[in-house]
Amino acid sequence: CMLCLYFCSELRKHSWSGIPREVRPITWRLLSGYLPVNMERRDLVLKRKRDEYFGFIEQYYHSRTDETYKDTYRQIHIDIPRTNPLIPLFQQPAVQEVFERILFIWAIRHPASGYVQGINDLVTPFFVVFLSEFVEEDVENFDVASLPLDTQRNIEADSFWCMTKLLDGIQDNYTFAQPGIQNKVKALEELVSRIDEDIHNYFKRYEVEYLQFAFRWMNNLLMRELPLRCTIRLWDTYQAEQEGFSHFHLYVCAAFLIEWRKEILSMVDFQGLLMLLQNLPTIHWGNEEVGLLLAEAYRLKYMFADAPNHYKR
Repeated sequence: CMLCLYFCSELRKHSWSGIPREVRPITWRLLSGYLPVNMERRDLVLKRKRDEYFGFIEQYYHSRTDETYKDTYRQIHIDIPRTNPLIPLFQQPAVQEVFERILFIWAIRHPASGYVQGINDLVTPFFVVFLSEFVEEDVENFDVASLPLDTQRNIEADSFWCMTKLLDGIQDNYTFAQPGIQNKVKALEELVSRIDEDIHNYFKRYEVEYLQFAFRWMNNLLMRELPLRCTIRLWDTYQAEQEGFSHFHLYVCAAFLIEWRKEILSMVDFQGLLMLLQNLPTIHWGNEEVGLLLAEAYRLKYMFADAPNHYKR
């Protein structure tokens, strides 16, 4: 209905510049298309989707030890302890089991890609945001097992469905040979060559390939480069922006690279350049830095997305 479309467009507009913590869980559910705009239908839809997810668990989870799926499960099992290893929340057995179930169910329901390393990171922002609905204090140190079981189950199911919605838009990132990522890294190289010739030529001079650092930026949506609080703020905008996780992310990566221009151009060998690009010093970043990064990405998109040939040199 027209009213729903208007509501969604207004919600996106207000969310672009960051969503307040207390309304972020419901806003993310709405922006991802998981929760209907129509308030009368919400409880019904949530109950049906949560039941459907736990139906999948009953139907499929026992098959994780079958010959067909045991390699997938083993890889998930290995990757989960590596997910945000410095945050105590993600080292809790209860949380690791939640992630194993979510990723395993997603993998066997999406056989075209199956499970690929990197997908494990994409659960974490949803999980933390939906958990924050029930936690006043520091989420990163909260004991999830202390929550009522129903609450734990709802957080798990909602994280599964919202992650699924996100991956629906970028699934070619994770199919065989990851063509989506290869293409996005090429697009980043092309974009940087037009935005900042100095950096582009510097990489050429020292034989730095964009794939050597930007593969991870695309595969993990910059999650390995930024503190989790920054990723959550970034995703407010990604969910508010049309094709945020696919198209707009490219401009964010370009802006992120240019952010380190001075440091990049001060390096004098291949080794130093790569070490810098793989360990950028963002540990103290917060909302302000992410806000500036997004503003610059928006400017680049405005300049280069709509008139690509006009800016070719």
